Amino acid sequence: MCRSIKTLRPPVLPEEATEEDIRAAALQYVRKVSGFRAPAAHNREVFDRAVEAIAEATAELLDGLEVRGQASAASRAG
Repeated sequence: MCRSIKTLRPPVLPEEATEEDIRAAALQYVRKVSGFRAPAAHNREVFDRAVEAIAEATAELLDGLEVRGQASAASRAG
């Protein structure tokens, strides 16, 4: 695991992860997997699409997780 990606769920992160937190984690993941800190121009589009897809999946995961002793986001909203 990339050491610079932090856990984004409570209680590790005391408040709800922000969109910025989620995108930063996704970017770090794509950088680690691709081996590029910044992609060349001809790889920029696929790199950016990967970051967005991973950020969306991460947000969905965090929204659906239930941590014992805490209500899920869906439960709180409902």
